[in-house]
Amino acid sequence: MLQHLITHGADLRMVPTDQDQLAAEVRKIREELQTLPAGTDAARTRILARWAGIGLLSLGNYHDARTFLRQALDLAAASGNTRAVIATELNLGDAHRYAGDAEIADVHYRKALDAAKIRHPELVDFALQHFGKHLMEQGDLASARAHLREARRLRIVKGDTELIESTQAALDHVELLIGQATAGANLPAASDAEVTQWSRRWTSWLQSRTTARMRDRWAEEFTTVQEAVRSLGAHERVRPRHLRDQAFPVKLIAAMTQEAEKALAADGYLHNGKWNAAVGDAANRFAGHVDLAEVVARSTGLEVEQPHNGVYIGYLEEGQFLDFHVDEYGFGEANLVLCLKHERLPATPAVSTTVFIGADGYLECDLAAGDCVVFDGAITPHGRTPLNAGERVILISFGFRARDPATRSATLLPPAPR
Repeated sequence: MLQHLITHGADLRMVPTDQDQLAAEVRKIREELQTLPAGTDAARTRILARWAGIGLLSLGNYHDARTFLRQALDLAAASGNTRAVIATELNLGDAHRYAGDAEIADVHYRKALDAAKIRHPELVDFALQHFGKHLMEQGDLASARAHLREARRLRIVKGDTELIESTQAALDHVELLIGQATAGANLPAASDAEVTQWSRRWTSWLQSRTTARMRDRWAEEFTTVQEAVRSLGAHERVRPRHLRDQAFPVKLIAAMTQEAEKALAADGYLHNGKWNAAVGDAANRFAGHVDLAEVVARSTGLEVEQPHNGVYIGYLEEGQFLDFHVDEYGFGEANLVLCLKHERLPATPAVSTTVFIGADGYLECDLAAGDCVVFDGAITPHGRTPLNAGERVILISFGFRARDPATRSATLLPPAPR
């Protein structure tokens, strides 16, 4: 009813896409509720009350939102509509959470999750998602991650890309918070939400000016982004470097490739247009055997800790690509992407490449199996050009934190152009 007017902000809470239009639509719903004739189907009243509550919640009117959502919950319970009870219970939990009533929100989330497990398993992923965000805001990051990972698993089974992306965004935020807590990193002069929004604004601006989808656009549009990218480059901790002929053990590479293919096929999830999958024992053995921090330090001059995260990445279909973006700031100061497999047809005139935007132009890296590239994902715009017919690319990406905490500072970052 109001879905098109509501999105999620950097803090993962609901916000309007258009404040005035949402407020106008909520007024219409409230007016309809006030003028409903006697004998109106209770289900209609419940639906209107629930959407009035959701709209008011998104607009920041938490008191009135709770009033309408409580009305909707009572109507759902009276009618015996247990599915509607669970959905509204989650909305009411959000209303209390947004207003700072954490204890009451906790009660609603637990009731909704318990009821979903017993009566409506198809709603368990929604309950886990809402509860996971609540736990994240309360600082219980380990439990939040566990809830969101289970929600993601269930949504992968459902095959709903939009739901998977929503859960992945929440998981990414939790992982970022866990990383900051582990490293004891404080980002001065900016809140977590502000820094996250900074990254998203840069990505939005880049994608409005150029694209990794069409090489022709690079030459045409580079002058419009050159000055802006130069201001970013001044803060770059690692310049992109294509590393070939690394002495990585062949058996460990082969074991990771096999593990990655199985993980992508069984538990892969779409994220930013590419397939991702969690790493397993083979990747952990590789990271334990190879001094990846030394590889980064030797090639870039930046002293880093051993990798704190890793993920398998798959580009498996013709035309699949990754548009230019910057990663969320604070997740790491260096990235190392290692190619595990790059299948291509012989005599193909052009192949898919990892590509970066720098102050001097575009850098393309054609990664073959065993090649890797190191870069600063939070500062350097990067992407991948589309796959051609017959191409498949499987990678593993590792994230690193700088040993010097000053390198992690988020002060004086250039604002995204308008």
